[in-house]
Amino acid sequence: MKKVIAVLLAVCLSVGILAGCGSKGDTGSGTAGGEDNENARSAGKKTFVFGDTTFNAENEEPNVNPHYAYAGWACMRYGVGETLFKINDSMELDPWIAASFERPDDLTWKITLKDNVCFSNGKVCDAAAVKACLEDLIEAHDRARGDLRIESIDADGLDLTIKTSVPAPSLLNYLSEPYGCIIDMEAGVTEDGIVVGTGPYVAVELITDDHLNLVKNESYWDGDVKIDEITVRTISDGDTLALALQSGEIDAAYGMAYASYPLFENDNYTFSGTQTSRSFYCQMNFTSPVIQDDAVREAVAMGINKEGFVNTLLNGYGYVGKGVFPDTVAFGGSTLTAKTYDPEGAKAVLEEAGWVDSDGDGIREKGGQKLAIRWLSYPSRQELPLLAESAQATLKEIGIRVDLNVTADHNNIAKDQSAWDIYVGANVNCGLGDPANFFSTHCLDASTMNRGSYHSGEIEELAVQLNSTFDTEERNQTAIQMQQQLLNDNAFVFCSFLRMSMISKSNVTGLVAHPCDFYELTADLDIN
Repeated sequence: MKKVIAVLLAVCLSVGILAGCGSKGDTGSGTAGGEDNENARSAGKKTFVFGDTTFNAENEEPNVNPHYAYAGWACMRYGVGETLFKINDSMELDPWIAASFERPDDLTWKITLKDNVCFSNGKVCDAAAVKACLEDLIEAHDRARGDLRIESIDADGLDLTIKTSVPAPSLLNYLSEPYGCIIDMEAGVTEDGIVVGTGPYVAVELITDDHLNLVKNESYWDGDVKIDEITVRTISDGDTLALALQSGEIDAAYGMAYASYPLFENDNYTFSGTQTSRSFYCQMNFTSPVIQDDAVREAVAMGINKEGFVNTLLNGYGYVGKGVFPDTVAFGGSTLTAKTYDPEGAKAVLEEAGWVDSDGDGIREKGGQKLAIRWLSYPSRQELPLLAESAQATLKEIGIRVDLNVTADHNNIAKDQSAWDIYVGANVNCGLGDPANFFSTHCLDASTMNRGSYHSGEIEELAVQLNSTFDTEERNQTAIQMQQQLLNDNAFVFCSFLRMSMISKSNVTGLVAHPCDFYELTADLDIN
């Protein structure tokens, strides 16, 4: 009965019963790809087809429900949902659904919402709706619950009061994370993971690992939406993505392999690119006997040719990594000391630790055990297989055999710590304009993505300091100390940062790459 009532309420709201948020017209219910896409164009509608290598279950984005794993990225990127605050081009916080905020004390945040924001079904997005959404989020989403530290939420009209259990200097930044997209909990989540948000587009059909169909939100609160229908196609193979853009099957692409860039460097296409904090990194498994050897971790850090990877395999479309964050942010890696590519030095480290090639086969051994490392990664990020092959070659030169397992099933395999030694992935380390997120997610005893059970007493103490001070300079210095500790332990190797580019046909405008890599399909998107 509750579901029936919710559906009836959503229908009523969509035709504009709530004042100021009424629908301006039919949002449609069909698809926007293939034959239907051509029919829409012939009917005078503007349509857009977007190819994306990363929208799939492999990346924990099977749908657009922000309360599931990393699906909030799809919810935000494709214009379905919006957060209370957003990150601007300078990587600073701006209000989005929120109008303003104040902090009466270290445990209390009062957020006032804009008075003209509506969900796409016409319902007013007031404090009560935001409260319901955030309460469901912290109930359903382990990472959000640990990040936000929310103890209670009160709603009064447009005023939202959040009390945290401990001082939370990063709270507003975390509320800008894609899992913080505000959705209408009364409308609920469909069986295929579709939600009702406040964004410029409405999700109408979703098939995991295949496509998402969107239509224009006729009652969008923040200006006119120019595109009538959008299809987001999951195209995880880089070559297939390039062919689809060349043939005109899609209008723009995200996640194009760098090797394909020269195909589009002409007047028929437009590049929108920017440096991001998306790092390609190696995470050590400290439950693995071979990785527990300090010399092995150090040799691996010295045996990966970061410059060669960036300049040769990425064609220069990236930046060599040092620490967790790029040098472009105040808490970046410019002052850090990190291992550099030094194969002779790596050989000496291994020799001193007793790893020698006694049988002449090129692979070192110690106590009868070959120095072999199981490298776990995944293919949908086109750069990761390239990094795997590069590291396999350079580490072999110093006597380490690397057994590659680059698979879409990486998340399940990573849960079995006996099945891998080094996990290699891609992560936006500074998408929130604040240093806390990477450490809280990857490096602490309680972190949800601490796949290799890394523990550092120094990191744990520094994390308490980082998460309890509101002073920006002190936070920056603490973050630098934490990075140096990770590098001293060789717990991670940060190989490079991504220069993210979206490639579109020349008649597409308003598709702009953003440093935090969150925002893609906006109301500004247009096609001639």
